[in-house]
Amino acid sequence: MEGTYLLKKPGNIKPRKRVGRGNSSGHGSQSGKGHDGQLGRAGRKRRAWFEGGQMPLQRRVPKRGFNNYTKKEFQVVNISFLERIGSEEINPELLKKGGLIGRADKPVKILGNGEINKALKVTADAFSSTAVEKIKKAGGETIVRTLPIKKEN
Repeated sequence: MEGTYLLKKPGNIKPRKRVGRGNSSGHGSQSGKGHDGQLGRAGRKRRAWFEGGQMPLQRRVPKRGFNNYTKKEFQVVNISFLERIGSEEINPELLKKGGLIGRADKPVKILGNGEINKALKVTADAFSSTAVEKIKKAGGETIVRTLPIKKEN
């Protein structure tokens, strides 16, 4: 038997517990489930968050602040980045291609941080007052886009 090796079974693998095979097996009668009760029944279940009558964690933790569910989340772009796109007309699709925003179908706001020298026609959902001022001063134009409202059924 040269060159052949015998594989050993790892010591941490235990044999399967065979329950309900008579009392002499040590796992008869209640099959390790104890006596009657919620957990001794067939199809027993306990929700993952069940704490046995103790005040649940979700109710024990203090709640603070206010979550405004009507708040509009804007993707912001400074005007200093607009010239880098290299186009006279700038819209959310071009901003997405240029890597300045993540999604073209979400609201975009143009902020007035930086300088702009080219006359650009910029389409976005919102503009800061300084952004509008700087774009118009450079001879450009601002167009406010309105996204369609999604109806949830």
